[in-house]
Parts: sequence; C-alpha cells; structure tokens
Amino acid sequence: MRLGTGGTLKGVFLCFASICAWYSGYLLVELIPDVSLSRAVYNIQSLSMKPVLKAPAPRRQKCDHWTPCPPNTYAYRLLSGGGRDRYAKICFEDELLIGEKTGNVARGINIAIVNYVTGNATEARYFDMYSGDNSGPLTKFIQSVPEKSLLFMVTHDDGSSRLKDDAKNAIEALGSKEIRNINFRSSWVFLAAKGVELPAGIQREKINHSDNKKNRYNGWPAEIQIEGCIPRELS
Repeated sequence: MRLGTGGTLKGVFLCFASICAWYSGYLLVELIPDVSLSRAVYNIQSLSMKPVLKAPAPRRQKCDHWTPCPPNTYAYRLLSGGGRDRYAKICFEDELLIGEKTGNVARGINIAIVNYVTGNATEARYFDMYSGDNSGPLTKFIQSVPEKSLLFMVTHDDGSSRLKDDAKNAIEALGSKEIRNINFRSSWVFLAAKGVELPAGIQREKINHSDNKKNRYNGWPAEIQIEGCIPRELS
C-alpha cells in the first residue's frame, strides 16, 4: 500500500513540474517583445550570409605586362608563333599590330613598323620564307623604313628556308645577333630601331630552335616572347 502511494506522489510531482516549466516558458515569451526575438533570429541568420571579402582583381596593364611601364615610355610585347595554330603577336601601347585577331599574321617573318616620335604604327607586313622568293622584297622593305622608326619582327612556322644573305645582312645591320643562327621553324623575336638608339638594358632578341623530339607541339619549338618599355625621349 505504501509503494502505491509513493508512486502516485511522484506522478503528481512530475505533472506539477511540467506545468511550472510550461508556464515559465509562456511568461518568458510574453515578456520579451516580438521585435527583439525577430532581430535575434535575423542576426543569427545573417552571420552565414555576410559576404566574403576578396582581394581586388589586379589591374590589367598595357600589352598584358605584369607591371605598368613608367610614365613617358612605350609598352611593347613580341610573341613568336608556337606550333601550327598558335600565331605570332606584336603588341605596342596595348594595340595589337600583328595577330590572328587582326588577320595580318602568316607563315614566315612578320614585321610591324612604328613611328618612334608619334608612337603610331605605320605598316605591318609578313614575308613567307618557305614558299616563293621573298627574301629580296623583305630586304627592300627593311631598307625603305624611314628614320626614327621602331621595327618589331617575329616568326611563325618557318622563317629561314628561303631567307638569303641580302635579308640577313639587312637584319644584322639593325643589330641582330641571332639571324644567322635561325633554322627551319626556329622561333625568333627581334626588336630593332632605325635612327634611334635603344637603351642598353632592354632585351632585344630571343631565339628557340626546333628539334625532332616529341613535345607539346610535336617537334615544333615553343613560342617565345620579349616585352618591355621604351623611353619616349632618349638622350
């Protein structure tokens, strides 16, 4: 009989405790304004919605240089062809002078001429050195370039098979050290000037020879490039 009474008392106590807990929660909800509850819920949700801070994208430089050229200088970038379908490019002051997008690039030696005083491109041509007799026209073209001009030369595919001594002499007279080393499908880039003395510290020429080894271009040499800044006024 005592055990039954004890169980009944425990049940009554648990029931009373549950009612007290429910009533306490009810009072808490009634005492706290709805605005405060809503604001608390919003603050919790907004923690996961805050935008993630990202570093700003680097500003694009002329001719895709990594760093900007100093004031009062010209920016340039020369890129040879690489493989059959990666065409050569010549960029000057962020203007594409020769390239696939301009439609004036082809197999052989590609040349762009810029007026050093004004910075304006005056002519862009290519000379096929694999088919046809274009060494003579290339020589005459180089010799006809006016004074105070910048000359940018890049190869695509083959620039040497029909390149004769007359053209090599003309390019050598402009300061080339590698023109006589160019081979079949060598990648070659060259910066020259006529009537202008270029700074001694800039890279003016680069060459990469083809080989018979298998590489990403199946034996063709990879593209090469040079880029830099030329002062607008030279002492």
